[in-house]
Amino acid sequence: MASFFTSSVPIVLVFLSVAAHAGNFYQDFDITWGDGRAKILNNGQLLTLSLDKASGSGFQSRNEYLFGKIDMQLKLVPGNSAGTVTAYYLSSKGSTWDEIDFEFLGNLSGDPYILHTNVYSQGKGNREQQFYLWFDPTADFHTYSILWNPQRIIFSVDGSPIREFKNLESMGVPFPKNQPMRIYSSLWNADDWATRGGLVKTDWSKAPFIASYRNFNAKACVWTNGASSCSSSSSSSSSSRSKNNSWLSQELDITGQQRLKWVQKNYMIYNYCADTKRFPQGLPAECKMS
Repeated sequence: MASFFTSSVPIVLVFLSVAAHAGNFYQDFDITWGDGRAKILNNGQLLTLSLDKASGSGFQSRNEYLFGKIDMQLKLVPGNSAGTVTAYYLSSKGSTWDEIDFEFLGNLSGDPYILHTNVYSQGKGNREQQFYLWFDPTADFHTYSILWNPQRIIFSVDGSPIREFKNLESMGVPFPKNQPMRIYSSLWNADDWATRGGLVKTDWSKAPFIASYRNFNAKACVWTNGASSCSSSSSSSSSSRSKNNSWLSQELDITGQQRLKWVQKNYMIYNYCADTKRFPQGLPAECKMS
């Protein structure tokens, strides 16, 4: 897989105790709802969520993170998935929460899924970008990644960057950097809005709808008892440790920037930064920098 990232600026945070962690769902996640509809299988290597007319299902990470590179492989609901939403996201708690979203909006058989992304900072979202994918996300597993460091958030699919949200606090744009977040995922019915604005309803004769997860991997700062596993000092570290925490200062290299532009030119179907009707008083400040 090609790498589209480079590590350029000196990092302030130093990676201490959390190296690359290949996941086991029994160890890393708790099933939080669904009355048995969510299942951990294959000795913790596979997790499935199920949705029927009575209920969906969901899970969350045991750890909270304050910055990290999070990878998960998903295989989405196949066939007629109209009305269903598979959500996979990072979120904090409270009324001024931070959140980094992947949402997969189902569709009729043969019509493409819509990948919906959003970034909330201090309780404010309205930063939606939506994409079609360049493959069938129901036929096999694909890797969906969130890189979240103090400088930027990068959404990637199979290693290709699709969206970048930079830290523009200098322009008065809040950036998620102080609130630890858990990983959440759920499969639920949203046929009041998910497919063609709610015109296409869920076909319950096709239930149960199932989404599958595997190969969770986290390089991250774990937040425990009010403290991060990453130091706030810039003390010396070994070369291997420095390599492990390179994600803390990663940015897109030239190839990655070109790939991002290619994806957005060919597969982006909605961009809040282009929606002048929605923002009659002027586009959000970060849109002027994109």
